[in-house]
Amino acid sequence: MTDIVISEFMDDKAVDWLRARFELRYDPALVDDRAALLAAGASARGLIVRNRTRVDAELLARFPALRTVGRLGVGLDNIDTAACDSAGVQVFPATGGNTIAVAEYVLTAVLVLRRGAWMGSARVLAGEWPRQEMMGREVSGAVLGLVGFGAIAQAVAARARAFGMQIRAHDPFLPADDPAWAGVTRCAELGEVLAASDAVSLHVPLTDATRDLIDAAALRAMKPGAVLVNTARGGVVDEAALAEALQAGQLGGAALDVFAAEPLAAGSPLAAAPRLIATPHVAGVTEESNTRISWITVENVAAALEETP
Repeated sequence: MTDIVISEFMDDKAVDWLRARFELRYDPALVDDRAALLAAGASARGLIVRNRTRVDAELLARFPALRTVGRLGVGLDNIDTAACDSAGVQVFPATGGNTIAVAEYVLTAVLVLRRGAWMGSARVLAGEWPRQEMMGREVSGAVLGLVGFGAIAQAVAARARAFGMQIRAHDPFLPADDPAWAGVTRCAELGEVLAASDAVSLHVPLTDATRDLIDAAALRAMKPGAVLVNTARGGVVDEAALAEALQAGQLGGAALDVFAAEPLAAGSPLAAAPRLIATPHVAGVTEESNTRISWITVENVAAALEETP
């Protein structure tokens, strides 16, 4: 009988620690084999996933003994939390485990996009010498706009300030008197951030309210030459509109770690977009963060199962 199913990759030492305490099925291939995943749940009391395994009513019906879900990360849009609540299943995100990784990714992306030189390596290696074209801009004195101002965005702000950037942020859910606003210009409206920022970074969950939040109108509201970074969720950005804005030279560039469909669908308008950095949902995944979130998750799941045998 299997106590815990793990359907996506995680730190091996954390897996071994869990295996010493429970009957475990660790199979990262399950995320791409829905039928095998559903068949594995007959006796499982725990399930550990990343962002690609759908934990929905169908899965819960096939995991009748399930008591807890551990999420190797913080976003919960792949988990039907309402269905889990109804079924008495506790959900534990690995809060804080990937904060440093995402913050470093965002700041690196802003630096690379603003400076621009690294985007032209192929031309230099081909024998060109476009020094003026690759001059770029500094971030010192520039404005960084943060859409959402939770823990990760706050970590980005702290690092950006060390580079001399000015910070503006919009988050209607963070009280105006929260100490996190110290040293940050609080913007009541999204448009205030977009219009004033030289770089914009997104830090919001994917909900009905945030789907296509950055659409054609929002992109037009951004400063000419500004750069956009999205490490949140792909559906927050209208990808076709972004591709058009990049093609038109309206934006100075963009970095996307997340997409509406992952992997990126064939024929995506983004495929031909210039000045675009694309990465495969790895902003929060480093060797260090993988270790942190794995241990946070196994300890959460183990504690939950030991409390409810």
